[in-house]
This record gives sequence, C-alpha cells and structure tokens, in this order.
Amino acid sequence: MLALAGVDAAAADKQPRLFVHILVDQLRTDYLEAFSPLYGEGGFKRLMTGGRYFTDAQPPYVPVDRASAAATVVTGTTPAVHGIPSLKWLSRQTLQPVYCVDDAQYKGLQTTENSSPAQLLTTTVADELEVATGQCAVTYAIAPDRDMAVLMAGHVADGAFWISDQTGSWCGTSYYGDYPAWASVYERMDPLSARIGSLSWKPVYEGANAGFHYFQNIAFGQKADFQHSFTDASRIRQFKTSALVNEEVYNFVSRCIEGSYLGRDNVPDLLSIGLYAGGYERKSVLLAPSELQDTYVRLDRVLADLFALFETLAGKDGAFVVLSSTGYSDTYGGETDQKAYRIPSGTFSMERASMLLNMYLGGLYGQAQYVEGINGNNIYLNHKLIEQRSLNLNEVLTRCEEFMGQMSGVRAAYTARNLALGAWDKEVTRIAEGWSRDRSGDILVEVSPGWQVTATDGTVSVHPGDAYYAYPLFFMGPGVAAARFVAPVSSAAIA
Repeated sequence: MLALAGVDAAAADKQPRLFVHILVDQLRTDYLEAFSPLYGEGGFKRLMTGGRYFTDAQPPYVPVDRASAAATVVTGTTPAVHGIPSLKWLSRQTLQPVYCVDDAQYKGLQTTENSSPAQLLTTTVADELEVATGQCAVTYAIAPDRDMAVLMAGHVADGAFWISDQTGSWCGTSYYGDYPAWASVYERMDPLSARIGSLSWKPVYEGANAGFHYFQNIAFGQKADFQHSFTDASRIRQFKTSALVNEEVYNFVSRCIEGSYLGRDNVPDLLSIGLYAGGYERKSVLLAPSELQDTYVRLDRVLADLFALFETLAGKDGAFVVLSSTGYSDTYGGETDQKAYRIPSGTFSMERASMLLNMYLGGLYGQAQYVEGINGNNIYLNHKLIEQRSLNLNEVLTRCEEFMGQMSGVRAAYTARNLALGAWDKEVTRIAEGWSRDRSGDILVEVSPGWQVTATDGTVSVHPGDAYYAYPLFFMGPGVAAARFVAPVSSAAIA
C-alpha cells in the first residue's frame, strides 16, 4: 500500500496544475511565419521551437465561423453533433434569428445580454474535467466576444467573461453564478469603459524604427504608419477588432489569476482564453496591411506575457498550453473589381433567390409562402404549409434543389434530406458535418468561387471557392517534445 501511494504521489507531482487553452480567432500559419522577424523570444518563437507545432490544422466541415469553430475545438466534434452551425440561425418557431448563446432564463452580469451554453448539445473539455474532479477543478473562459467565452466555458464552468458590445465593461452571465469579487475590483479600479476613449493604436515599430514591412509590395499605396482612436459610436466594435483587445484580455486574465483559485492546488484547473488575429474592423489585408502586421507583433508580446504569468503561478513545469486557431478567415467584397481583371465573378442575392424560389413553388403547387426565411446560405421552407397541402416534402426539396442549381452564380445546392442520408464524396462530407438537422436550413446554397453574396442585413461576403489557408496548432508543456508536423490534422482532434 505504501508503495502504491508513493507511485500515485509521484504521478500527481508530474501532473500540470494548470491547463491553458488559447483560441486565436483567424490566426493563420502563413502570416504567423511571415512576421517572425518581428517577434521576441518568449511568444510565438517559444511555441515554434519548444512546442509541438502542427502547421496545418483544418476544421473538418464547412462553412466555418467563430462560434462553430470554438464549439468544435472544445467538444471534439462537428456542428452536426454539437449543434452550433454558426453564430446565428433561424428559429422555426418564431422565424427570428437565434444567437447561439442567447438564453432568456439567465440574466447578464454587467450587461443586458442573457446568455448560457444551453444550445451546445455535447460536453466540452472543461465539462469533462469538472466531472472527473467532482467539480473540484477551477475552470474559467475569458474572451473578447460572448459566443467564444460561453462556448469555451461549457456547461459546468466557474465563469465566462467577455467585453460588452454596449458598454465596454467586462461582463458575464448568472448561469455560472455571481460576478466574482476579483472582476468587480477590476471594473471598479481600471475599467476599459472609462479608458477606451483615450486609447490610441499605433504600430509598435513606426517611423525610423519600422524596418520590416511584409506587405509593402502588395498594399496598393497603403502607408506603413497608422493611428486609430476609439471615440465614436462604434468604438467598442472597432476596439474588439484591433490589436489592443488582446492586451485588454491579458489584463483581465492576470486579474483572474491573481484573485481566483486557478493553479493553487494539485487538482488540475483549466483556463480558456480567446484572442484576436483578424483584420481591423474585419477588413481584408488589402485595406489594412500594416494593422494586420502589428496585430501579430502585439499578439506575440501578449503571449510572452501570458507564458511568464503561467510560470509564475504554476512553476516551469506546472502549466500545459494548447494554442489553436478558429480556422477561417473573413472574406469581404469591395476591395477589388474582379471583372476589371476578367476574373469570373458576379453578385448573388440570397433574398432575391428565395423570392424566385417561392414564385417557382407557387407556380407548381399554388400561390403561398413556401419559403419561411433565409439565414446566411440557408433557405428554410414552411413545413406546416407543405403538410397542410398534403405535398410530398422530398419532392418539394428535389424541385428546390433543381431550381436553385440552375441560378447564375450557384455552384451547387444541397437539400436537408440528402445531407441527412449521408455524403457521397469528400467535399459533401464536410458540408454535411457543418449542417445541423434542427438548426440549419432545408436548402444549403453554395455559390461559385469569386462571387459576392449579399445577405438580408446588407452585408457582403465573397465565396473564396477552393482557396486554401493553413492554420496553426501548438502543444507546449511538460512531457511534450519539440517537433514540427506539416501533415494536415483535424481541429476536432484537439479536445
């Protein structure tokens, strides 16, 4: 018995006290490596040289956005199972958009937004850790945006915190309990809401010190230096897409570590952190090249500070870090006129397409509102009407697929029935894994490469077709040998 106890004690000593998952929105491998001459030794370079580096981690489904990616990474499965196909989907009961973490049952803390992870249908790594330790583990999630924070926290966490889009305050939800004292101290002593108007974002390396400009030959006359302030009505939205948001996340994380019980005992704890590596105001690199470069430079410094913080808390071998990307890149239209370059392109309106589809179905089955609504590339049919008219749903879906497939700009249309029955090739398998039976539409429309898609809210996006980007994945901590792997891996395997 004494011998066995000694073995158990030795195993406990080797086990990290703190596990950290850092999920960086839109972090790309090509940019990560392109900006490496500007990095210090304690951030990305430490991960690259001292960790297990996978250069090509890919989501096993399409389409990908921030919410579906966060849910996939922390659950280890796809939207077809975990039930979060996108940030929003259409409610068949109310015909109104549903935000993925909205929940009227739980009031917001420091915010009017009511939130919970109830829409997430499977457990997360944080949930499994809480169950395995009898809820003795401490688990927190901190991110700029509500969806990422709540989904990374899971169902059993001690708290999820994000920056309010209305006030700029760090807020949470009563689902996880009361607003903690350490967060209240931060909001009272050094609130972002009071500082944001005086903040100014300028590049770390500017003027005579700016010797490296990766985009200088492709930036269409963009200046290397810039300066942004956050004073108008959209200041919080702008701030959350700037490099400064990562520094604010670090400030709140450091307060959390200082004031909570994270890493204080031999029961492993989990801290989930969301960061940002996309374009300023979600612009493409063509419109904000220097801002993107500075975002990676500042992100490198934030990571170095975080790693130092974890070591101070848990010791050199007491922290285990996983850093991953959401695995997508925002693509918006308007930057270039592709027709001027004789590149095949066009504009596809989901609203106009749904109206034409409804007219077509009316000609077949009698005038009525067969299309209930649209959301993203999803078209929702009126199942109650189809049933009342004794129509065969499979026949209606087939007619819709054939009609949509003939429209200009449509590469393919997929019906819910075909996706539910199973895929027939690799590409359709990825589409099926990104489709949720209860939340996605009856018809999924895939537009041709290069076409601009206008949504009902007026936003314009560009379908990149088969454009390929690689996204990084790192493991760093005790027992992890430094290595670099270029073979593709699935982001669903991270959990």
